[in-house]
Amino acid sequence: MESEMRAEPINTLEWQDGLLVLLDQTLLPREIVYRVLNTAKQVHDAIRDMIVRGAPAIGVAAAYGMVLAARQAPSSNFHSFLAAVEKEGAMLAQARPTAVNLSWAIDRMLAKARSRSDLPVDQILTVLEQEAIAIHQEDIAINRAIGSNLLSLVQAGDTILTHCNAGALATAGYGTALSVFYVAQEQGIELKAFVDETRPRLQGARLTAFELVQAGIDATLISDNMAAVVMAQRKIQAVIVGCDRIAANGDTANKIGTFGLSILARHFQIPFYIAAPTPTIDWGCPTGQDIPIEERSGAEITVIHGERIAPAGVKTYNPSFDVTPAENITAIVTERGVIRPPFAENLAIIREP
Repeated sequence: MESEMRAEPINTLEWQDGLLVLLDQTLLPREIVYRVLNTAKQVHDAIRDMIVRGAPAIGVAAAYGMVLAARQAPSSNFHSFLAAVEKEGAMLAQARPTAVNLSWAIDRMLAKARSRSDLPVDQILTVLEQEAIAIHQEDIAINRAIGSNLLSLVQAGDTILTHCNAGALATAGYGTALSVFYVAQEQGIELKAFVDETRPRLQGARLTAFELVQAGIDATLISDNMAAVVMAQRKIQAVIVGCDRIAANGDTANKIGTFGLSILARHFQIPFYIAAPTPTIDWGCPTGQDIPIEERSGAEITVIHGERIAPAGVKTYNPSFDVTPAENITAIVTERGVIRPPFAENLAIIREP
């Protein structure tokens, strides 16, 4: 895995000459460094280590990872080729278990490969590359549509609280929760942001604040435990967050701390919106209790930038996500429109046959 410094513009990921180029988000905002990947194992490690993060971006990266896997698979016959690609796909799927876009993209790439068993392997490689590029471009279009749908729910001059990073850095472009700011900016509409720092990895402080400031959007950073005060003081008009998985009943997994925000928003009668592309809906997952929750190293809590902030030997508990129950959600906003309760019924309406 090589690295190099790059100048503007800043892109989350690119496909260049058959290589996957990822912005290393673990180094933001101190450094802008890009990683060049040429194997599926490197893509797995980049997803696991959060060099690339955000459910949509993970899905796009995984699609390109499958192309890299296919290039290294045996080409003597289709069955050997497919078996090798399936094995690499299973490895990729283990990188981070909560984001459903990861398995969705891998399954879509495998389905495409299986559907073209009539072709020579070298032609299947071209088909798979085209499919990954399509997933990439679809994500950009989907996110802009989400932004347009979110914009219909807010007013010019509103201030919106967001959590973690669900912006352009978490997707192929525009973002999900942050897409409303970019679409509004394109239309000359002013919106302001309050940004939760989002402990323990500080994605709000490091990433959301970074990209909003880069874009010239009015952003105010707060620590996570200031959200209740901000709401009580009526400084915000809506909460908009992204998510990593939506259960069929509308329960939603997102970065740890989202559940607490939903409780506060409900108490203060502030709209709480989930922004997500339809691939984030897991139709095979009945409720939030069925969503696997990733638990990460306790060092994320006890160490910051190599400096220990807690006593050695203290026990830790570090779930990366929590589940917001459907009853705390005002609406789920996808590229297909604004879905309101009852979610079990209304989400099913947009399900593809």
